[in-house]
Amino acid sequence: MTRFIAVAGNIGAGKTSLVEFLSKKYGFRAIYEPHRDNPYLDDFYADMGTWAFQSQLYFLTHKFRLHLDLDQDRSETIVLDRTIYEDAEIFAKNLASQHMSARDYGLYRELYEAMRRALRPPDLLIYLRCSVRAIRRRIKVRGRPSEQAIPTAYLSRLNGLYEDWLSRYDQSPVLIWDSEHKDYLTDLVDRLEFRKRLAELIP
Repeated sequence: MTRFIAVAGNIGAGKTSLVEFLSKKYGFRAIYEPHRDNPYLDDFYADMGTWAFQSQLYFLTHKFRLHLDLDQDRSETIVLDRTIYEDAEIFAKNLASQHMSARDYGLYRELYEAMRRALRPPDLLIYLRCSVRAIRRRIKVRGRPSEQAIPTAYLSRLNGLYEDWLSRYDQSPVLIWDSEHKDYLTDLVDRLEFRKRLAELIP
């Protein structure tokens, strides 16, 4: 049966790097968030009020398709860059208070709840915890044009919603990793710690 590891965390927390590491070191099959394919994303960052619903609906439907593919009968471990739960519980919830109408958000939640009931949860959730200051620095370094104008207040709200969601999350074991201060890529001690903690949760 397929095992499913989900990597969660704010923009710039290090999700893609971790997915790549797990794929190369353990042979896990990597599935990446389709942010580059979202035709609404640049418009959304330029005008969140106009494009929030369309952008989030795109992510929700494409992430649902990715999750469905995880249920195929394969003997492998899959590692996913961001889950459908984050799309709904973090990003859409944040936008609903300022940039979505109650009607649009109600439709979004109805779709999400129907999708969620059809999906199995991950076998392990890895949450990357990182401060907003470090996130801003990483966003600047990686240089994606659509991300450069993201307000700091927006990133801060996302971090708060992530912590709130994590405090309520009970669908699988959770590995919390301090991706700001611990570097499994270049620090041998940190790498050994990470691999030890992973082995305890995914034998």
